Amino acid sequence: MADTKREIERKYESDESGLPDLTGVAGVATVIDKGVAELDAVYYDTPDERLAAASITLRRRTGGDDEGWHLKFPVSSGVRDEIQAPLSDTLPRELAGLVRSRVREAELVPLVRLLSTRDISDLLDAEGSLLAEVSVDAVVAQRLTEDGRTAQWSEIEVELADDGDPAFLDKIEKKLRKAGVRPSKSPSKLARALRETAPKKKGKKKRGRAEEPGEPFTPGDHVLAYARAQRDAIVEFDPAVRRDVFDSVHSMRVATRRLRSTFKSYGKVLDRAVTDPIGEELKWLAAELGVDRDQEVLTERLTEALADLPASLVVGPVHTRLRTWAETDGAGARSRLIAVLDGQRYLDLLESLDAVIADPPLLKAAFRDPEKVIRKAVERDFGKVSDLVEEALAHPSGADRDVPMHEARKKAKRARYAAEAAIPLLGGPAKDFVRDMKSLQTLLGDHQDSVMARETLREIAVQADEAGESAFTYGLLHGREERRAELAEAALPETWRTITSDSAFRQPGV
Repeated sequence: MADTKREIERKYESDESGLPDLTGVAGVATVIDKGVAELDAVYYDTPDERLAAASITLRRRTGGDDEGWHLKFPVSSGVRDEIQAPLSDTLPRELAGLVRSRVREAELVPLVRLLSTRDISDLLDAEGSLLAEVSVDAVVAQRLTEDGRTAQWSEIEVELADDGDPAFLDKIEKKLRKAGVRPSKSPSKLARALRETAPKKKGKKKRGRAEEPGEPFTPGDHVLAYARAQRDAIVEFDPAVRRDVFDSVHSMRVATRRLRSTFKSYGKVLDRAVTDPIGEELKWLAAELGVDRDQEVLTERLTEALADLPASLVVGPVHTRLRTWAETDGAGARSRLIAVLDGQRYLDLLESLDAVIADPPLLKAAFRDPEKVIRKAVERDFGKVSDLVEEALAHPSGADRDVPMHEARKKAKRARYAAEAAIPLLGGPAKDFVRDMKSLQTLLGDHQDSVMARETLREIAVQADEAGESAFTYGLLHGREERRAELAEAALPETWRTITSDSAFRQPGV
């Protein structure tokens, strides 16, 4: 079973003088010599270094007190999430899954071997608690492919103790700088090893290392920049979804929706004969992600609603039944989602996204006046929102109004995403429009959540009744949800008047 820890560290250049005296660092009471460890780490990647291009490291290390498989994902500068698995001859399945969105069907091969002689010291406070581990590493790197070039260097590594204050690293760095020690130019040992052992003669460019496109100029440039960002987000959130990181499912689902909406909104720029089939696959993926996400949202809503009730109004084992419902449905949704991410259909979708971005099906509008093309696309989407909101307002409260309100919510999302893509070009008006659509989306979303909550409460109430339990509390919660929906409907006319009076996209050509 893999374990995860947050690694916060800094690296410094070192010479033969070794580690400077750190006893004067504020908060450090004792520096303990922990001896020397011999570490042997083999780093794996695809032959075209896809993991390295994303600053992801995968290694199998022997020696030291944490030998095993280590997979590291960047969080921010000097901060990484490290997933550890026990030592084995083959890559653990769990770690293989976490890099699948990057690796796809390529082979993971031993790329670099690092032999490190690590002289370790612990910095302790007055109570004997660990503040940081400091090591001086003598490193020998060998490229395991092509001409097998080698490199060697020495570095100082400072790793903050678990749950330590990152500000403590600033104190150590101040002391090191006074001693003439400077930060390393490489973010990791692997990055330095790859650079210093790189073959003299390069072949074709490695995947993921191509130069980024320049500043957007044409409508096609703007649309592709936004689409590329969403493709990248899907790939980047994949490991977090597998690890069940908070809000990762929602974030990945939003990226799929943004991308699908972009293909639809900018159908005059990108040929929908090519993008529509990909859009259908994005719709499928969003739906699969939604099984888990919708469960999370609904569970949170019902749990909070139940917590707001006085204890005297909670009749029967309501908390237990709600928890059982959430755990049963949630466990099933989770296992299904992982199966989806492990499936061939998902991999094919990722390959299709790469292909359409690398070789986009641009239409004539992709090369016309960017402001006119982009603005017109946003206006078209706003017109669809307007039609649905007016339809909802024309119906009395009830199922006939629920449907157009739900559809208006979806179209508001699409219009919002179209305007997000327009921000680099249209600036303030597009930002204001995004804000307005988000406000409308929130209002309509609360209404739709109420619809879904009422359906779930009826379902649970039936189960409770069949078990001989009171359904009183479920009925009470149902009534409160009806009231929330009424408040949302009552707020819609004024919200819509404000949006239509202020929007720069309310009429074509404005």
